[in-house]
Amino acid sequence: MTVKGIAGILLIFCVSGWVSGIKSPEKTLEYCSIFRQIQIDIRDCVITPDSAKIAFQAVMHNFRSVYNRDSCQAIDSSYFVFPVQYYSPRESIGGRGKGYRPNGFDLFDMNVKGSHPAHDIFVRDRNQDNLDDRTWQPIDVLAFTPGIVVATENSWKYDSDLRGGNWIWIYDPCLDMLFFYAHNNLVIVQPGQWVKAGDKIAEMGRSGFNAFKKRSPTHLHLMTLKLNEDASPEPYDTYDWMLNSRIKE
Repeated sequence: MTVKGIAGILLIFCVSGWVSGIKSPEKTLEYCSIFRQIQIDIRDCVITPDSAKIAFQAVMHNFRSVYNRDSCQAIDSSYFVFPVQYYSPRESIGGRGKGYRPNGFDLFDMNVKGSHPAHDIFVRDRNQDNLDDRTWQPIDVLAFTPGIVVATENSWKYDSDLRGGNWIWIYDPCLDMLFFYAHNNLVIVQPGQWVKAGDKIAEMGRSGFNAFKKRSPTHLHLMTLKLNEDASPEPYDTYDWMLNSRIKE
């Protein structure tokens, strides 16, 4: 466990009270920094799964404390925007949703293998140049829901053995869910930034150890984690939400 990754978390207390929007931008950025460090510590195996879980719960309790969920709008199909511009869910979601395999998933343990609690969204890019074969333009990745950008990675290199590549974590306080967008070519949002559903957050790519290989079609990896009462993450299947989401032309 690193001092930067954990000690700071244990010193943070939950802010009491709720207001509309962000209560403290400075605190929000601090929580974003801590959240990212937890992910890096897990990736580098310098923190135990139990310690990572405690740290994660602490920082997510803090994120919960700075948003007024009483002001959230009703959740219906209009709440969601399909996360790949110009593509429809039925043509692009891998395996028609059958690629979602949550069993055995553990966010805090890098040694756990075999699960895939996410949906891969595939695009037309036969020559694997990160451009749409129909338009020859980059493919925009859009925010599936509104939320706060809590962490990003945008420095992945082609010779890296790290999985996920250039990624984005977004927390939606109304759904109390985290959304993980992976394998991007270009990340254009910053931690602490609020995004609306349908906002451009990245351009699709092939970053990540496995995604960069020729055998892997160009795709967006979208994982959704629902927080339980204790702020522990549990995989959530958003397939039906995506099928009924708005398509941004």
